[in-house]
Amino acid sequence: MVQIIAGEKGKGKTKILLDMVNSDIKNAKGTIVYLDKSLDHMYELDNKVRLINVNDYCITNAEEFIGFICGIISQDHDLEKVYLDSFLKVAHLDAAAADAAVEKLDEVSKKFNLDIIVSFSQKSADLSETVKSKVKVAL
Repeated sequence: MVQIIAGEKGKGKTKILLDMVNSDIKNAKGTIVYLDKSLDHMYELDNKVRLINVNDYCITNAEEFIGFICGIISQDHDLEKVYLDSFLKVAHLDAAAADAAVEKLDEVSKKFNLDIIVSFSQKSADLSETVKSKVKVAL
């Protein structure tokens, strides 16, 4: 299932995401991955969480990003959760293309029985109904 933390830039989405992942790793039976646009939060994450700098992998569009996610899933059968900070930037999406990407991520998460939690740099009121239904935290 895809869950969204939505809010404008600077509202504290990353802090909430980091708190969630650090809390979840304590009870995890499998692995947890944290995807970001840099390694800036390396020291804020529990050392059991795998941090991946997506910008190291030459991703240029949403299709490549979804393929990247599927590649991560395929190499780790114990994967429980994927956290993704700065979703629109990392996936190279504009707000109009976000619906299709979120639906595809939701399909992937259901097929492989894992949670995908993303931060979305938009107010929840500005999101489409499809995306808005997945909002867990609105800032």
